[in-house]
Amino acid sequence: MQRATRSLSKKGKNRMPEARKIAIIGAGPGGYVAALRGAQLGAKVTVIEDREVGGTCLNRGCIPSKAIISCVDVLDKIKKAEEFGIKISGDVTPDLSRIIDRKNKIVGTLMKGIHSLFKSWGVELIEGRGSLADKHQVHVVTKGGEERTVSADSIILATGSRPARIPMFPFDGKRVMTSDDVLDMRDLPSSILIVGGGVIGCEFASIYSGLGVEVTIVELLPRILATEDEEIASLLERELKKRDVKVITGVKVEKVEDGQKLRSTLSDGRVVESDKILVSIGRELCSGGLNLDKIGVALGKRGEVLVNEWMETNIPGIFAIGDLVGGLLLAHKASTEGKVAAVNCIDGEEEMDYSIVPAGIFTLPEIGTVGLKESEARDRGIGIKVGRFNFRGLGKSQAMGELSGMVKVVSDEKTKRVVGVHIIGPHATDLIHEAAVAMKMGATYDKIADTIHAHPTLSEAVMEAMEDVGGVSIHTPKKKG
Repeated sequence: MQRATRSLSKKGKNRMPEARKIAIIGAGPGGYVAALRGAQLGAKVTVIEDREVGGTCLNRGCIPSKAIISCVDVLDKIKKAEEFGIKISGDVTPDLSRIIDRKNKIVGTLMKGIHSLFKSWGVELIEGRGSLADKHQVHVVTKGGEERTVSADSIILATGSRPARIPMFPFDGKRVMTSDDVLDMRDLPSSILIVGGGVIGCEFASIYSGLGVEVTIVELLPRILATEDEEIASLLERELKKRDVKVITGVKVEKVEDGQKLRSTLSDGRVVESDKILVSIGRELCSGGLNLDKIGVALGKRGEVLVNEWMETNIPGIFAIGDLVGGLLLAHKASTEGKVAAVNCIDGEEEMDYSIVPAGIFTLPEIGTVGLKESEARDRGIGIKVGRFNFRGLGKSQAMGELSGMVKVVSDEKTKRVVGVHIIGPHATDLIHEAAVAMKMGATYDKIADTIHAHPTLSEAVMEAMEDVGGVSIHTPKKKG
């Protein structure tokens, strides 16, 4: 992430007296967490939000998609019931409309929870659109059309991002959709083309293939999940193909023609026909409409707000967090930045640390990752040792019937410190936090390997992969040569 050019040697200097009022534009996972932390520290906090509290993550991203994929996971298990000695009589079919109703209920419950927390901590919520009037005032146009001004000692910008739209695609929200639109689709199509094989595209490929839809992914780059470790991405592609997902890489969509079926012409001349198209080719940062140019807030090339290690912009007293500042577009990264910014709004000296940021991809199977990929470590000139362990070798995996996947450990050959862990398999998004905590503490692979892990558990795969770095994994056959 780029930083603003301004940097303070002693943050307490050149600062206003202790801030007492904080105004936050945006109530997503960055903004609402910043509001609650600020209130916990004794500040009077006002949040301005023009849509729903919880932002993209709660309403149009993390939670809705995970609610839906949880239903697909249940359907998968029911389809395998006979393998577990359980007979299911009659057809088992998904009802997408009821799945969406369940998703909406979960979102509504969590939204009420945020409202309740705001009330508990005395956070004021104004429903409307906010923009900077000056360094200490936010101009607000409420949903009812009223105009008002909110004064504050410090301001936090947390307006997030939205799905990127390429003009060549005829978006209508029904047949040609963004990731926002697809979460409210109530009728299953017979086929869907997913443009973009990144995290979002692969998650939806898992969802819709699990619901019986014919899925095709088209990805411009040579492989799907280009941001992830190559072995992990390769394993996911194999699992998607087992679900009859067609994966086409190294090409782009050049033309879309409307008709009874949508006809998408690819750059290699192939034509893909589908009932629906989901375009998931990245996200745009929501930095427009904030009057940043008027105040002089510095921006980067993508429109990201530049900040320093305290999440402060080049304008003292104005902070920015979350997707708006670029870097990893992750809800938990935004929440952590929100906590840091809130502390610094009242003259704290807390710096944001990006050294250990775990991430989860909720495909089937899941992916959890933290730290450097093998290729990144080599590119940085780090001499590395790699350990691997397949879930197939675990008693717990066999008992669960979840055999696909592996744990991969990347360690520094000289120091033995773990620099990256990548997991694909059952509960990978939970398991990755053992590695994240260990790496935060500077643990070496042998120390983690020597830590007793309960049996039978999935966590043993982490232990065995750590042992494999040193060539002593108990449940790994002796390597030839």
